Amino acid sequence: MKVGVIGAGTMGQGIAKAFAQTEGYEVALCDIKQEWAEGGKDKIAKGYGRLVEKGKMTQEAVDAILAKITPGLKEDLCADCDLIVEAAFENMEVKKTTFSELDKIAKPECIFASNTSSLSITEIGNGLTRPMIGMHFFNPADRMKLIEVIAGVNTPAETVEAINNISKEIGKTPVQVNEAAGFVVNRILIPMINEAAFIKMEGVSDVAGIDAAMKLGANHPMGPLELGDFIGLDICLAIMDVLYNETGDSKYRACPLIRKMVRGGNLGVKSGKGFYVYNADRTKTPVDAE
Repeated sequence: MKVGVIGAGTMGQGIAKAFAQTEGYEVALCDIKQEWAEGGKDKIAKGYGRLVEKGKMTQEAVDAILAKITPGLKEDLCADCDLIVEAAFENMEVKKTTFSELDKIAKPECIFASNTSSLSITEIGNGLTRPMIGMHFFNPADRMKLIEVIAGVNTPAETVEAINNISKEIGKTPVQVNEAAGFVVNRILIPMINEAAFIKMEGVSDVAGIDAAMKLGANHPMGPLELGDFIGLDICLAIMDVLYNETGDSKYRACPLIRKMVRGGNLGVKSGKGFYVYNADRTKTPVDAE
């Protein structure tokens, strides 16, 4: 099966790896510029290279996986795809435009899936000539076992069944979710991160204290502010805005501190600074401890 992955960023890279690591799948890793797609594959290769250095993979195995990933533009690579998974920025217009363009390129039987973490599958697919389904991976997508499978109003049962089967083939556990803002995981998780930001903003505790409290008191493997940095504070903000706009419930109001940080370009791990400063030696320092 040939799978097109649209978006060669962090999530796109992980999704590409999840498919390429599975026998019987080849991947077209696409972005809006050739060099961005190639850069995505280069980052995948570097990640595998570190595993080779640690003796966790052989170079032969890595080469076999990388040979199954072709970087490029969607108009050049997606015409014969059997499945296309979009992993573009969490913005409705970006996703609708992307799928509208793909609808003119892809063969009729190709399944369209969005990796959206919070947006309406029905709205994304409105106006297309084929069904749309949500196939929400979690970061890092090649290792996290869950896929939320979201059917929109017009998604047929056979498409849901196909995505459930594909998810299992690549070693994931699919959980079917009815369409609703934030689905299941992010409707629970992102408000927790948001509340942790309010606690920081109100001076109840510092960054290290908030994260230590949740790790030691709730047995979380990662504190909420560290997790927000890992996800990307821009992504957290986008999801909070979707939750608030869709429900009108004030409990989903985004913390002003997160909005201010995003405006300042402090997005977390990917920008080098968020609630923590990420150092070149792979250590991190709470931003309020500098």
